[in-house]
Amino acid sequence: MATIADLPDIPQYTIKAVSIQTGIRPVTLRAWERRHEVLNPQRADNHYRLYSERDVAILRWLKSRVDAGVSISNAVSELRAMMNQGIMPEVTPTAPQKVTRQPIHQKEELVKFLYQAFLAHNEIRASELFKQAVEEYDLIPLFMEILVPTLTQIGEDWYLGKITIATEHFASNFLKGKLLGLFQTYPIRKNSSYILVGCAPFEQHELGALMLSTLLRAQGYRVEYLGPDVPIEDLVDFASYEHPAMIILSASSSSSAMELKNAQQRLAMLRRPPLFCYGGRGFDNHPEIRQKVAGIYLGNTLEKGLEKINELLADSAGKPNHRNRIQ
Repeated sequence: MATIADLPDIPQYTIKAVSIQTGIRPVTLRAWERRHEVLNPQRADNHYRLYSERDVAILRWLKSRVDAGVSISNAVSELRAMMNQGIMPEVTPTAPQKVTRQPIHQKEELVKFLYQAFLAHNEIRASELFKQAVEEYDLIPLFMEILVPTLTQIGEDWYLGKITIATEHFASNFLKGKLLGLFQTYPIRKNSSYILVGCAPFEQHELGALMLSTLLRAQGYRVEYLGPDVPIEDLVDFASYEHPAMIILSASSSSSAMELKNAQQRLAMLRRPPLFCYGGRGFDNHPEIRQKVAGIYLGNTLEKGLEKINELLADSAGKPNHRNRIQ
């Protein structure tokens, strides 16, 4: 990965443009410069501040440290210590920015083209299409109207014998990698509600849980994604000392859904028990299992799940809103 030192140092961005790119308000930028001597931007002929790409990257890195709970003074000290050793931080990933132009392709076309790219095992073409979809659509339509229909068609065609298991694995693993990358672009907010998301024991289908994790982190929650096949015993032990506000597990089959039968009972024995929620096709398609598994069913769509999670955490906090939205 490139370091900040690799970026151009040519002044070109106004403070307003930098504020939009970094999410740092102009008044905060000026305060950081005045109190901590973070940067010394050049001035245009009209005396406005002008920042370079390197300046923007430094500010993003500092903001990522502040979002992680480090004070700005300590973050600046960290940066100076690294620079004194001849080291510059790696460029901090940034959340995708939506373009204002009309989409090049409609969502239905992107589903068709992604499917074709997966059939051809064309990773370059699939990456181009994924990048385009991320830039042009918000997360909910990206997931529900592009990725889910593509995965559904891939799964159905594999079941009918129209495509090989190699193609199904190629598509699933490609999207897993892209979703993990997208998830990691959003900042970790230490002071937000802490949520653990993963899959039920023996559950290997994790893309739904990963999509939900990305949506929650984009909304400002502190989310840790635990991946597939999470053992309940280990999860309870981890929750006993990390104290999450909520645990969410996904199950795509009835058998993995039934593995959660005693999960809430075990979590309820903790000194600070978290809210326990679940979802996935194993519960959507088998409502009778929801009667056997104690906990909170999040509904059969990502939108319903998000709405329910927001309500639950707001209620548990005893105030109108317990989360921090991205500004």
